[in-house]
Amino acid sequence: MTTPTSTPTRVLVLNSGSSSVKYQLLDMRAGSRLALGLVERIGEETSRLVHTPLLGGERREKSGPISDHAAALKAVAEELAADGLGLDSPELAAIGHRVVHGGLRFTAPTVIDEEVLAEIERLVPVAPLHNPANLTGIRTAMALRPDLPQVAVFDTAFHTTMPESAARYAIDVETADAHRIRRYGFHGTSHAYVSRETARLLGKEPEQVNVIVLHLGNGASASAVRGGRCVDTSMGLTPLEGLVMGTRSGDIDPAVTFHLKRVAGMSADEIDVLLNKRSGLVGLCGDNDMREIRRRVDEGDERAALAFDIYVHRLKKYIGAYYAVLGRVDAVAFTAGVGENAAPVREAAIAGLEELGLAVDADLNAVRSDEARIISPEYARVAVAVVPTDEELEIARQSYALVTAAA
Repeated sequence: MTTPTSTPTRVLVLNSGSSSVKYQLLDMRAGSRLALGLVERIGEETSRLVHTPLLGGERREKSGPISDHAAALKAVAEELAADGLGLDSPELAAIGHRVVHGGLRFTAPTVIDEEVLAEIERLVPVAPLHNPANLTGIRTAMALRPDLPQVAVFDTAFHTTMPESAARYAIDVETADAHRIRRYGFHGTSHAYVSRETARLLGKEPEQVNVIVLHLGNGASASAVRGGRCVDTSMGLTPLEGLVMGTRSGDIDPAVTFHLKRVAGMSADEIDVLLNKRSGLVGLCGDNDMREIRRRVDEGDERAALAFDIYVHRLKKYIGAYYAVLGRVDAVAFTAGVGENAAPVREAAIAGLEELGLAVDADLNAVRSDEARIISPEYARVAVAVVPTDEELEIARQSYALVTAAA
């Protein structure tokens, strides 16, 4: 056990999914990571825990049944304790939890109490896949350390600055309000972090910069950020709206659902599965891994080429739309798995937008790096950047700032 400092400076970040828990332990004195890991396939006989200490020690992997989230977090606690980083450490200042949906009430990180838990539960109907898992992780962590501040950092919070003209759907207001139907947006911690890091890359303050952020992973979203505040984003009531994604359709005529019900005889649940799990890239070409799709494109596969073109076409539409929303754009920032690693996607998305001041330097774009970087030529009026996202660090920063301000 290390000697505790006078003020606790560590934050454990938990991201609880329906059958997994991702975690990182960070020391906020320097924003450094002490350990990270993943528990997956919770509730199965083939559960697996992978733990990596980052200050010495070997990566450890364990397999075997882990019955539920309580057992998973206890296993995580044991791994951390083996490295002298246990949850009973006096250096632990808070546990920060990723919560997908915070509705309109939660616009900032929030210390969790019973009232907060009840509101997160009330939002389950608009986030049925995510909020229940988030709640399970929170309640388990609270049972393990009831004396420690637990902080919820909401994916939707960054987008609550959207004006009503961007957040409202054009449907009957009373119906919309009665059922909380509006555009909430997601990936907010990533968009917040990347927009701020893009400003830093440009040598400016976030308040001085207008940025289009493209978070491109298996789930994908775009945002228009004016002076550090989100003014529009592509995901809506749920993460289904917007860009073409790995398995999600993104934007679609709502009447497609009526047509499938009336003509194909599909149920609401079947249509839900179709649009969320059997659409997007996997629906178009059978693959949702951009590396595999590009390999197939290079080999002349027409289905893969069409899927890639549809994906890029939607990206271009959002870049152009958000350029119009912002009026002035200082940078377009690519992030997340595809955005950070797929040079052909970046090149294709920006190609043909020279009249908007956008261009990509082929040599800079081809460089692989874990560092934030500019990939546009010097003459370009608008910077094009690759900015690796760090949602865990963002959650830790927000959690630590909240608990230290309240101390």
